[in-house]
Amino acid sequence: MTENIDVDALVQAAADARTRAYAPYSHYHVGAALLTADGQVFTGCNVENAVYPLGLCAERVAIFKAVSEGYRDFQAIAVITSNGGSPCGSCRQVMHEFAPEMIVFIADESGAVRRTTVAELLPDSFGADDLPR
Repeated sequence: MTENIDVDALVQAAADARTRAYAPYSHYHVGAALLTADGQVFTGCNVENAVYPLGLCAERVAIFKAVSEGYRDFQAIAVITSNGGSPCGSCRQVMHEFAPEMIVFIADESGAVRRTTVAELLPDSFGADDLPR
């Protein structure tokens, strides 16, 4: 599945988004770039708030932007931080909601990139199929 993904371009789009992060409290800038099944890319950066729980992670910004534009079929997401930090639990859950098998590329400032999937990041997940109907 990764053979048709330009990983370098996706990571670069995430790096570009990272430059727009608003992180005056944590100083931990994060960028994300989400690739839809039809090749569209939606980016996001983390946006903090003085009331800490009101901030939003880069991954969710990118996903929510895509969903708000009518996209729901996601192929991959690239996330970049200074140290290659992994998406938080909330982001993992949102990624699982829309694309439990999506590829996740996690990058750091040095250029190192590792590949995983949402399913690997969130084993034994809970989703819509677990809710009563």
